[in-house]
Amino acid sequence: MFTLYPSSSKPLCPITSITLNSMPCSYSVLKSHKFSIPICSFVAKSPTLTYPVHKTQKFSNSIPIVLNSPTLTYPVDKVTTLVPKFSVNCEYQTERGLEFDTGGAFYRQESATGRDLGVLAASLHKKSNGSLRVLDALCGCGIRSLRYLSEAEADFVVANDGNDCYGSTIAENLSRAMKGEWVVTHLEANRVMTDYYMQKSFFDFIDVDSFGSDSSFLRSAMNALRYGGLLYVTSTDGLSSGGHLPHHSLASYGAYVRRMPYSNEIGLRMLIGGAAREAAVLGCHITPLFSYYAYHGPVFRVMLRLIRGKVHDSRHYGYIGFCNQCGNSHEFSWDELGQMSCSCSMPEVSKSLSVSGPLWTGPLHDAAYLVGMLNLAKQWGWVGCDTKENSLEKLIKLMVDESDPKLPFGYIKLDQVASRAKINSPPLKTFMSAMHKKGYAVSRSHIETNAIKTNCPMTECISIAKELMQVSIA
Repeated sequence: MFTLYPSSSKPLCPITSITLNSMPCSYSVLKSHKFSIPICSFVAKSPTLTYPVHKTQKFSNSIPIVLNSPTLTYPVDKVTTLVPKFSVNCEYQTERGLEFDTGGAFYRQESATGRDLGVLAASLHKKSNGSLRVLDALCGCGIRSLRYLSEAEADFVVANDGNDCYGSTIAENLSRAMKGEWVVTHLEANRVMTDYYMQKSFFDFIDVDSFGSDSSFLRSAMNALRYGGLLYVTSTDGLSSGGHLPHHSLASYGAYVRRMPYSNEIGLRMLIGGAAREAAVLGCHITPLFSYYAYHGPVFRVMLRLIRGKVHDSRHYGYIGFCNQCGNSHEFSWDELGQMSCSCSMPEVSKSLSVSGPLWTGPLHDAAYLVGMLNLAKQWGWVGCDTKENSLEKLIKLMVDESDPKLPFGYIKLDQVASRAKINSPPLKTFMSAMHKKGYAVSRSHIETNAIKTNCPMTECISIAKELMQVSIA
């Protein structure tokens, strides 16, 4: 059932049912048509009588109502008076200059960076494709939907949240958008995505920002997405990515995850791998545009492009091994099942080698797309004025550096190198400079502040660290 809102500068009265000639009716219109239906009485369902309006509203002659893009005009036979109740949970916040009311819904300021990245990617998609239809499947208070309308200039946004108590708050927030059309729904996320899929009404961009595992939404989201569209998915399942619940990760993502020193990157690869598996079932494949980890939560967010056609090999989908004895990581293909080992300790392989998978083993980012996002952020004035340590500009540049095809999966913490070398940690920049001079590819990691991504073996990392510390002592 769609929730109806009057099309005005401020939403006045969410209506979940309408009485038509004494018979209850509901309308689910998807095509852009305008028409009129005579109505004898205009009745609001009592459980939804929570309105962000501060005075009595009177309607006469006709009431314009926005429902899923088209404008439906209902001539009313007599003056109908609706008396809204005051909102008791007004909690106003500001994000990128946009004011909105959380209305008691869950809202986390620390997640603004993830929303920034989503808006930038959506805007680039709009610029390259000419149109942008967005589904915010778990919208909360509606700040993401508002930003897709106001900043990415989406043509149409569906803001869905299963809790209809937030309906008036979401509508009030979306009414602040000066462009685009929108509708608010209160359905289970899989239901709303499946409904649009069944109606062949597809989206260019779907944002699924959930708690825990996102795996239960992946197939429904891909079904409702156009080919070439973007899917922005989330996981907050830090226990599974850390190898603490391997049977849970197996059930959710089809990956048995063991403990590894770069567990937060494993969380991203676990999420992408699960999406790759679901896409293959549907005869498609995915490619990551960027992968973002945030410590609060923790939060794993991945932007994926859905592409028609199945990839008929296991490229970028296999197993990752970490040798606890020598500290090196390895990638294993499906053909190597039962033959996994590390050259440093063949007789002790069962004790030294931890293997997780299957996971995504390919690139986490598309460097060209990230550069486009950074240029757009500069154009909008989002960079250059941010003095925070983890600024948006710094984050995107780190992601671009991580996109070097010479860099393997995983990262190495400097504390890990120092522990194996039995020395103090060398300065990060000095360490990286020395590795560059020896011909190795190296970059910082956006996931861990004191870690690097490099194709340099652990034994060589230890040797370089010792050399630097000896020079320092001398």
